Amino acid sequence: QVQLVESGGGLVQPGGSLRLSCVASENRFRFNAMGWYRQAPGKSRELVASILSGGSTNYADFVKGRFTVSRDNAKNTVYLQMDSLKPEDTALYYCYATRGIVYWGQGTQVTVSS
Repeated sequence: QVQLVESGGGLVQPGGSLRLSCVASENRFRFNAMGWYRQAPGKSRELVASILSGGSTNYADFVKGRFTVSRDNAKNTVYLQMDSLKPEDTALYYCYATRGIVYWGQGTQVTVSS
């Protein structure tokens, strides 16, 4: 089975930065898309950023210019560099990867507060 292990969440002040990492348990075959969703209390789950195996990226409007998604295909690892964080970025961030089906991480909490 494929397992996604996330790390890098935590508490940060507004304007600060965090870097999230997500490592898949196996790398025999390359994932198509990898990326991140987030969900805040009382809100729907929303796509933050995605990246295809060839390197093309897609970002939600609310993070454009502030977040950067990248991946290491050899390691089946996806990253999310988050800069200029705002309180409204506070949410549980979920890593995902696709290869026929969608795999999900357990989520890592990001809290932006002064």
